[in-house]
Amino acid sequence: MSFSGKYQLQSQENAEPFMRAAGLAEDLIQKVKDIKEVTEIVQNGKHFKYTITAGEKVIQNEFTLGEESEVETTTGEKGKVVVNMEGDNKLVTTFKNIKSVTEVNGDTLISTLILGDIVFKRISKKI
Repeated sequence: MSFSGKYQLQSQENAEPFMRAAGLAEDLIQKVKDIKEVTEIVQNGKHFKYTITAGEKVIQNEFTLGEESEVETTTGEKGKVVVNMEGDNKLVTTFKNIKSVTEVNGDTLISTLILGDIVFKRISKKI
């Protein structure tokens, strides 16, 4: 299944508790919690280009499945990760102590971030 497409955030669950647990400042949480970010994914085989536009902030990451890559998070942190595919529709990685699962189901992109017992889910639709 191809991840390629442009998706706009439609809804999210547990955003504020997750951002607090991740250590974001309260003023930043209030600023970003309601932004309807757009995610664009270009997949070429095992290589992915992932662009997130949230207001004026644009984050671009590129990675190849199974290979170590440096990525930037939405908070501006940079680090090395290895992204793997589970099944044919889930991208899975861990950065620090946060597990990230991104999956495509038809025209829906579901991004789940797990920190301890807090599950932050973002649902985006293809535009």
